[in-house]
Amino acid sequence: MRRVVITGAGTINAIAHDVDGTYKAFREGRCGIGPLDIRDVDRLSVKIGAQVRGFDETRYFDRQQITLYDRFTQFAMIAAQQAMRQSGLDIRDEFADRAGVVLGTSGGGLRTQDDNYRAVYEEGKNRVHPFIVPKLMSNAAASHVSMAWNLRGPSFTVSTACASSNHAIGLAFHMIRSGLCDTMLAGGSESMLCFGGIKAWEGLRVMSPDACRPFSANRNGMVQGEGAGIFVFEELEAAKARGAEILAEIISFAMTSDATHIVLPSREGVARAIAGAIRDAGIALSEVGYINAHGTGTAANDRTECAAVSEVFGAHAKNLMISSTKSMHGHLIGGTGAVELLACLMALREGVVPPTVGFEVPDPDCALDVVPNEAREARVEVALSNALAFGGLNAVIALRRYSG
Repeated sequence: MRRVVITGAGTINAIAHDVDGTYKAFREGRCGIGPLDIRDVDRLSVKIGAQVRGFDETRYFDRQQITLYDRFTQFAMIAAQQAMRQSGLDIRDEFADRAGVVLGTSGGGLRTQDDNYRAVYEEGKNRVHPFIVPKLMSNAAASHVSMAWNLRGPSFTVSTACASSNHAIGLAFHMIRSGLCDTMLAGGSESMLCFGGIKAWEGLRVMSPDACRPFSANRNGMVQGEGAGIFVFEELEAAKARGAEILAEIISFAMTSDATHIVLPSREGVARAIAGAIRDAGIALSEVGYINAHGTGTAANDRTECAAVSEVFGAHAKNLMISSTKSMHGHLIGGTGAVELLACLMALREGVVPPTVGFEVPDPDCALDVVPNEAREARVEVALSNALAFGGLNAVIALRRYSG
């Protein structure tokens, strides 16, 4: 069975516009959540979010590209460029048919949709730009990435709510492991911080008006974020042959469906996904040192996830470090797992586990080591990244520190 490694990483998110900056923010426990700067914010009940601030699209794209790229596509292109630059890959024609891209998103071009609904319904315009459909479609980011880097193999988008990025990463992993492809770009992108996006989420009553405090007994909901994370995956021997720097090895992926409720997670479903990833990797429970939790800051999610971790790991659960970086970069919905994979890479490569910031009051139902408020130095050999999505969808990725 072929082994799969990561040779490039890129990101833009609320705490930094690149990977090094994101690692620095993780180490410092810096929170990117603040007041929203969007149109009609005064009409919202929830007025905070983890926005990508200081972002000028004209620094990255020309006028024609801006016409075609929704903000979520812009984020994906920036992250992909960083990842490709770090990997040093040159996808020439003879390799292009075995290289592809799988990205996750939930809202896709929601900002473009929101702007144009406003133009038609509120401002009374009778026409919109002819490129609105290709700009807002959920596969736009994946398609533009494939065109920019000559990726002529499988290229598509996964949309499974909050598990979208993990599903995309897992599928890309399986394509290389099975021999279907040799190189894949994978990750996710999201930009739903607009009036319509926030107003829709307000209706669910799961949003915090002030902060994201995962696992803390006084938590009061999630906080939305935006941004992207994209990675270059390669077959191990090919990466070694070209002298690529290997960031980590992906050793397994598992996914399950609760098949019970459209919004409430199931302990049993989450546990099956975690156990499936352990089984697929062929490792002992004791080898796992860190879990980047889904950890949204809602009572239902946090307690269910902690219960599932305790069920799978038994006595070893007390030895695990489990943190939620959503407390810093917010919940990127379809893009969240991609940014969270960076937390796992940092733990594996640099021996620094990012914290759960905003933690104030212990919750007896989440009585695990949640790395409260301060990053921790620790040697981690294996890390898991959990994703739990509306619809009862669970996706877990396992990574191992690469030592040659």
